[in-house]
Amino acid sequence: MSWLLAAPWIVVLLLVVYGYATRRPRLRDYEPLTTGPLVSVIIPARNEARNIERCVRSVLATLYSPIEVIVVDDRSTDGTAEIVEPATGGRLRLVHGSEPPLGWFGKQWAIVQGYRVATGELLLFTDADTRHEPELLARSVRALQAERVDLFTVLPRQEMRTFWERLIQPHVFVALGARAGNIARINRTRVDWNAIANGQFILTTRAAYERAGTHEAVKHSIADDLALAQNYVRSGKDIFLAHAQEFMATRMYGSLREIIDGWSKNLALGAPLMMPPIPWVRALLPYVMWLPALAWIVHPSCGCCASAWDSPPSPRSSRCSPGSSSTRLRARRSGTPSSIHSARRWWRLS
Repeated sequence: MSWLLAAPWIVVLLLVVYGYATRRPRLRDYEPLTTGPLVSVIIPARNEARNIERCVRSVLATLYSPIEVIVVDDRSTDGTAEIVEPATGGRLRLVHGSEPPLGWFGKQWAIVQGYRVATGELLLFTDADTRHEPELLARSVRALQAERVDLFTVLPRQEMRTFWERLIQPHVFVALGARAGNIARINRTRVDWNAIANGQFILTTRAAYERAGTHEAVKHSIADDLALAQNYVRSGKDIFLAHAQEFMATRMYGSLREIIDGWSKNLALGAPLMMPPIPWVRALLPYVMWLPALAWIVHPSCGCCASAWDSPPSPRSSRCSPGSSSTRLRARRSGTPSSIHSARRWWRLS
């Protein structure tokens, strides 16, 4: 009956699969809008030589127009600016970022520098490690307008190529998903700590962005996307999330060192903002949020123990066990009852 121990995990797995298959809302439910207000796409980039060309090419391939793409090189040392510069002109512009002022994180300062030169009525903030399908922006502008919201963000497909990415990343996403739950309840929330945005893709109106304080209002936060979404809610603005795995992909980290550095900062400093503003609750969250993910690790060990407990004894153990046939035979030959023989063996072991 050891299989019964696996039943809770099987049920949870089925629920996860069902939730994934029926997830809502979905970006594919919005028809592409091929023309509309000017969208300024702002891409902050620091040492993104391996990603920047793919990202910029995918953004420029959009079905939507008009757009302007602004890459802000945040003092890169790996040749990021040199990759972008030959393609500038027309819809693409390169901004050489300056040293951030005191009290600013580099990413927020890079975004603000891009915002200051942007001319679009709509602003899209996206990361350099993302890849956009041609319909992504067109459907997102349609969703922003159809839902009549101020900030629209999507959940993309996560690319995992190396052993460490495939081992660690899914557990992190399970932990985060356990907190976020059904994203439909996050949409248009009026509770600020319940607000979430994905900094890999944030589409907003310029007017709402300015009323929320721009990224200057979250210049001190390591989780700038989360803090920005919460500022929107505090200022009475509506946010909206949608699943967009078919239209956007991102590879967040490429090595174990990057995974540890990235998630240790984001989860330790950002995740507590997703809980009620009770000090002890926020202090405890980074430690307990892993329980849903750890359940999948504990399960196999429990199953192994149960299997070992229920499995019949091996031939070797049968020969040595107090109740084995060889023991009983020796007991009969010596005239000693097998129960006494067994008791003597246990006494010697005690």
